[in-house]
Amino acid sequence: MEMRAVNSMSYEQFVDVFGNVIEKCPLIAAAVWTDHPFSNLSALEKSIGDFIDSLPRSGKEGILRCHPDLAGRDLLRGTLSPESQGEQNRAGLTSLTPGQRSQLSELNVSYKSRFNFPFVICVRMNDRETIIQQLSSRIRNIPEQELHISIQEVKKICHLRLLDISSQVAQATKL
Repeated sequence: MEMRAVNSMSYEQFVDVFGNVIEKCPLIAAAVWTDHPFSNLSALEKSIGDFIDSLPRSGKEGILRCHPDLAGRDLLRGTLSPESQGEQNRAGLTSLTPGQRSQLSELNVSYKSRFNFPFVICVRMNDRETIIQQLSSRIRNIPEQELHISIQEVKKICHLRLLDISSQVAQATKL
């Protein structure tokens, strides 16, 4: 990524470009903008990760609550963010069998009831069978462990979204 282009972005441009690297949390992009200039993409990613790590438990849970249920209502209504839509599509969550959809829906409800936030996994690093297996397994975790795992998954999603943006910016600067 051409970091000069990133570092020259206004606050508004930066938030517009990076506002959804953490699902529906543009305030995180707004907060880390103050850390610029960034020496490279890793420095930007570290700034985001450090910001998340500095949050109290309620803030971390808030980040998780911004994520949609996998193959849930937002997918069916077509109201997912473009990033989530593409990620869930690539993982095969848009083409579940009725049995898989029912199983995932029941697991989502149980998980949310137990942890008070939706199940978060980096779907781009998993397929639908693994996602269902992980949801079935992680629902047995203790809350503190599950919060930690979920935040690590958010960071994986962020990493991949930053790489996507980096590729888009690189292509745009070549034009």
